[in-house]
Amino acid sequence: MIICAGNNETFDFATPMGVGLIESAMNITRLCLFDKPEFLLFVGTAGSYGKHEIFDIIESKTASNIELGFLDSCAYTPLDNVVSTNTTNTQDIIVNSSNYISTCKEQTKKFLKFGVEIENMEFYSVLKIAQEFNIPAGGVFCVTNYTNKNAHKDFLDNHTKAKELLTEHVKKRIKELTSV
Repeated sequence: MIICAGNNETFDFATPMGVGLIESAMNITRLCLFDKPEFLLFVGTAGSYGKHEIFDIIESKTASNIELGFLDSCAYTPLDNVVSTNTTNTQDIIVNSSNYISTCKEQTKKFLKFGVEIENMEFYSVLKIAQEFNIPAGGVFCVTNYTNKNAHKDFLDNHTKAKELLTEHVKKRIKELTSV
């Protein structure tokens, strides 16, 4: 099953699950309880911490939930804040999730030290719920912005093209998988 966030980030081939960690977790849990999918593929946009360029397409099976306060040792969590459905030994790009969009370039560059390269608001909850229900899952993202003071403006400016690129990429991958 292919899912997306919703609101203005919808696709004709994906089912909206809600924006942010809480809405997506509630709706994916409901989905899994009543009609458990065999696989979950999340499709959405992302902000880059500096390693990836605008309109790069990134596939991942690993997410984190790290808040900015953690980077300066101003906060900690007793919870496991990284989840992965990656069963191969290959290195995976870590997608950070928070209910906030990062806008401080200097602060967010610190994520790169931990192997965290992009951010998307929903992906951590997607993988966490998939893990709980033992469902293989992954994500496909298109970078719309850098995590800096222009993040929101750049997101708005690039969102339409990013959705077109994601649609093209996902449909191409589906075609590749079904022709095997």
